[in-house]
Amino acid sequence: MSLQKLSLSTLLYFTLLLIIRVDSTQPPFSCDSSDPSTKNYPFCKTTLPISQRVRDLVARLTLDEKIPQLVNSAPPIPRLGIPGYEWWSEALHGVANAGRGIRFNGTIKGATSFPQVILTAASFNSYMWYRIGQAIGTEARAMYNAGQATGMTFWAPNINIFRDPRWGRGQETPGEDPLVTGKYAVSYVRGVQGDTFEGGKIKGHLQASACCKHFTAYDLDRWMGTTRYKFDARVTAQDLADTYQPPFESCVKQGSASGIMCAYNRVNGVPSCADYNLLTRTARRQWGFHGYITSDCDAVSIIYDDQGYAKSPEDAVVDVLKAGMDVECGSYLQKHTKSAVKQKKLPESEIDRALHNLFSIRMRLGLFDGNPSKQPFGNIGTDRVCSPAHLDLALQAAQDGIVLLKNSAKRLPLPKSKSMSLAVIGPNANGDSYTLIGNYAGPACNSITILQALQNYVKNTFYDPGCDTVGCSSASSIDKAVGIAKEADHVVMVMGLHLAQEREDVDRVDLVLPGKQQELITCVAKAAKKPVILVILCGGPVDISFAKYDPNIASILWAGYPGEAGGIALAEIIFGDHNPGGRLPMTWYPRDFVKVPMTDMRMRPQPNSGYPGRTYRFYRGHKVFEFGYGLSYSKYSYKFKHVTSNKLYLNESSSTKMVVNQHTFNYKSVSQLGTEFCENKKFSVTVGVENDGEMDGKHPVLLFVKPEKKENGRPIKQLVGFQIVILKAEEKAEIEFEVSPCEAFSRATENGLMVMEEGTHLLLVGDEEYPISIVV
Repeated sequence: MSLQKLSLSTLLYFTLLLIIRVDSTQPPFSCDSSDPSTKNYPFCKTTLPISQRVRDLVARLTLDEKIPQLVNSAPPIPRLGIPGYEWWSEALHGVANAGRGIRFNGTIKGATSFPQVILTAASFNSYMWYRIGQAIGTEARAMYNAGQATGMTFWAPNINIFRDPRWGRGQETPGEDPLVTGKYAVSYVRGVQGDTFEGGKIKGHLQASACCKHFTAYDLDRWMGTTRYKFDARVTAQDLADTYQPPFESCVKQGSASGIMCAYNRVNGVPSCADYNLLTRTARRQWGFHGYITSDCDAVSIIYDDQGYAKSPEDAVVDVLKAGMDVECGSYLQKHTKSAVKQKKLPESEIDRALHNLFSIRMRLGLFDGNPSKQPFGNIGTDRVCSPAHLDLALQAAQDGIVLLKNSAKRLPLPKSKSMSLAVIGPNANGDSYTLIGNYAGPACNSITILQALQNYVKNTFYDPGCDTVGCSSASSIDKAVGIAKEADHVVMVMGLHLAQEREDVDRVDLVLPGKQQELITCVAKAAKKPVILVILCGGPVDISFAKYDPNIASILWAGYPGEAGGIALAEIIFGDHNPGGRLPMTWYPRDFVKVPMTDMRMRPQPNSGYPGRTYRFYRGHKVFEFGYGLSYSKYSYKFKHVTSNKLYLNESSSTKMVVNQHTFNYKSVSQLGTEFCENKKFSVTVGVENDGEMDGKHPVLLFVKPEKKENGRPIKQLVGFQIVILKAEEKAEIEFEVSPCEAFSRATENGLMVMEEGTHLLLVGDEEYPISIVV
């Protein structure tokens, strides 16, 4: 997000709002029952439907009162007793101060900082994702109740597909798989908004409001002179249908998200925030979205100022409001909406439509129901922020997300011995607060470094950063690090990336460790008494092939940005108090992948041109580590126990023939088959899982499907389900997957139609396969 062009009046308003509220512990609300001037307004009557209340409120506003409500810092309307409202708050992996609606200058000084999303996704545990969302929503409401929030709309989660490994914001996402990303969105949104894990509980009031972003096909910030502000993502209908759009559809239809953010970029020539087909036809009409749509910050101004799509500022305002956007992060609408109305380019009814959506959300949050202490969620106090339960959840999320990439000769876990010595080397071992937390975070409750956590296990610990910074432009202390490593019984190296290398507005230009990190690692590993343990902190993948094949590096752990409890989680894994079970939510590509232009949005390979495709579903090149890869201190085996159907007949009605490369295929479109058919054809798959190791463990079981014939742009394989199983050493269990054939076995045609074709598909779990035939 970027607010480079905010007007001075908007900044002054926000400053004034802060001054007014700074000493107040009373949360802002409307419809005070003790105020005789407002209590009789119909919009204050909670017995009326929200739609009726909103109509009454909007009808009372003048045009000059309406227009300022269309921007993120909405001013008060004193004559109606309505306080100001800030739409922009952030809560990507914990309540943050990256937006303007949250302040940590009162009783509450920090909030639970969970692992960055990419690491949380590696747990493949949707219930944990829900619990994290639940904790974030609870802490957000506690901050509002304490008078430290002027808004309850949080612009998270980020559910763009991690398409290119160089993307600086890939760390914010659940990874590269549409199913995982969609399930993460649903779980997080339900948790934040106060729904149950299964969904369907919310009928009115929201605990807090979640917003799925960035709609759509947004995954480039700044690369080789191309910026997100001007980028025109050329995306095929096929890729939109089966990759870019499904997470947003899940977020809306299953998660019941109350917010959507439209992206900076254009898609096939049209700015996302000015795309009627995207915002109104698809989100609202096709998916049934009932919420508000915000722009990314300054995304309206760039439609005219940078992209040249609109011919005037007024035209840009008209374009976004008629497309279905409701509120702007910025000030462009405040400046230019009135002139658009005066020029008769914009009917006032479009403003009313937007305000209806905006005030509906504020009412669903209970902000027009009188004193919030007497309303649902009004009893959530400050003790719920940084609570022991939430801190324990942050630790568990880090433990379950960390991925063991290598463990030669069972080097890990290390023994616990009071007499042993430990060398800890690397710039990320004792870094700043962002080292563990990543971007879009607020002040943590209590964070300890990886070095401090390791020192709790080994008192005789020696440390050297080895580099001047994470960028490691100078490795002048390599000799010192080597000297320490020679003397220690064991060596742990903590390397990787930092926000200086990857973050919003900063995409990488390579896939290797920064500066002289590789030289430092190799020298230390060669000098150490025993093969070393290498910990990599990063959001995006890094080509560490050199370490993968170096016999002097016995073990490798990927820890993402593991949050405030990440240091403890890593230490517990290294010393065997926790058995790692995380699995990579994205492909780790080789360094030469950077030959592929980041601007190429195609998912599918083009062998004739040498284009390798993207993500595990389509990429045909060499991989450093593949999607779903992850080791454990235990070994797990699988067996298909029972599948309720091994043939699926689609001959209930007529089929269609398709000719591709002189081959004829019979197929049925999923829409033709219908919801009832798809629901009735679901079948169960029972998988036996055994822990063949000596340690208890928590293990994600991933169920894939792959077509027997890789034709017609089908994925190489794709994930269709995942579950967690907890097994003691040598224990067995059976888990059941429900498979929807209309989702698992369908593919997108070139025109974006989802179809099911005759042929054989293979269910995969580990090395086990089970054939399923589709008969037309």
